[in-house]
Amino acid sequence: MKIEQIYTGCLAQGAYYIESEGEVAIIDPLRETQQYVDKANKENAKIKYIFETHFHADFVSGHIDLAKKTGATIVYGPGAETTYDIHTAKDNEKFKLGKVTIKVLHTPGHTLESSTFLLIDENGKEHAIFSGDTLFLGDVGRPDLAIKSNLTKEDLAGMLYDSLRNKIMTLPDDVIVYPAHGAGSACGKNLSKETVGILGEQKKTNYALRANMTRDEFIKEVLTGIAPPPQYFAKNAMMNKSGYDAFETVLKKGDTPLNPEEFEALANNENALVLDVRKEKDFVNGHIPNSIFIGLNGSFAPWVGALITDIKQPILLITPEGKEKETVTRLSRVGYDNTLGYLKGGLDAWKAAGKDIETISSISADKFSEKFKNKDVNVLDVRKDGEYKSEHLVGDHVQHFALDYINDNMNTIDKNKTYYLHCAGGYRSVIAASILKARGFNNLVDIAGGFGALKNTDLPTTDYVCPSTL
Repeated sequence: MKIEQIYTGCLAQGAYYIESEGEVAIIDPLRETQQYVDKANKENAKIKYIFETHFHADFVSGHIDLAKKTGATIVYGPGAETTYDIHTAKDNEKFKLGKVTIKVLHTPGHTLESSTFLLIDENGKEHAIFSGDTLFLGDVGRPDLAIKSNLTKEDLAGMLYDSLRNKIMTLPDDVIVYPAHGAGSACGKNLSKETVGILGEQKKTNYALRANMTRDEFIKEVLTGIAPPPQYFAKNAMMNKSGYDAFETVLKKGDTPLNPEEFEALANNENALVLDVRKEKDFVNGHIPNSIFIGLNGSFAPWVGALITDIKQPILLITPEGKEKETVTRLSRVGYDNTLGYLKGGLDAWKAAGKDIETISSISADKFSEKFKNKDVNVLDVRKDGEYKSEHLVGDHVQHFALDYINDNMNTIDKNKTYYLHCAGGYRSVIAASILKARGFNNLVDIAGGFGALKNTDLPTTDYVCPSTL
């Protein structure tokens, strides 16, 4: 028996490759599926099953493409309905894979069809669970994504409580836990940085598995502090239910080199968004007018999903050389399949063609400190709510302006005022500055190094509060 976790840091997502006696199961595959086919071929094995723990909302799974390539059966838990062929499993149904068995445990709560897959080894021992978004390390899945007219988040939270107590916590303590996500995912509140754990340890340390916890206590605690889901979640879930274009088709269209004239014509004629994915310093020092920055070096795909509201938006790319295919791939992971091409030669080609570029003003934390002390300056802190509440600058003109909700809050700032923007380290503040600049806010200054650099000055800040206590 072979188990391999294939973890993708940008999405904080774990897919799984399980092999026994030449038969393979893939659990929660990424959009680009050739990697699984190649791995199976290298092992002289055949992919027999594709198990989906639930209809994912935070990424587009590769299950449909993988089934077409391999003939493998797609398996969902009870109640799943799709527009393509699947096997809808019954609770406790077993699937043979070589000498091992995979048993379906229906664990609704995160979503109605959510299921945990229990791996039973060749000796009949309960070896591991692939818990999807039902159980994370340190947390559980958010129960507010599958709300319907007759079903509330409280109803789903109650189902999750029952699933955990009746299906998961009854398993032996030495069962290995393989979750679908780790720290950084928006599918839970406070996920661990670890990506593999032991069930017994979770019973001791995970707040949601606390002994003697009542159903009402669980519902209250699991729903407290959940931020609204990113806008792309519902759209990704629908793609996973209804299907999508083949990944290879999306990649071929997006991986198209364009000269400056072709690039500019598409931007104008197709109403395309120019997305610059270079490092933030490169964008600050020079970029195409009205382009948006979301760098590959950060949590690229989740920020694209949170901030580009039209999932079918035509997109043109400015990338570091050699990163074109990677960028198209990472966009497709969250369903942004309408990439039209990239600027061949990048910004150097744009400059050589005599076309305009713009910059963003930047200031060091030390120089900003002098300005802050000597006169009133307007500060936009674009970090998440918990980060801001944990610790922030003190001042009458310090405003919290979370990047997550920038599209909803632009009416709270004045285009005639100058704003100094910061996040934690500099990535998100440049994203915010690029979006505001494209919307006509021209008096913006980025504070290099963000709050991390500001803390090294003598500027006044609130007392630090541990984010986990908020």
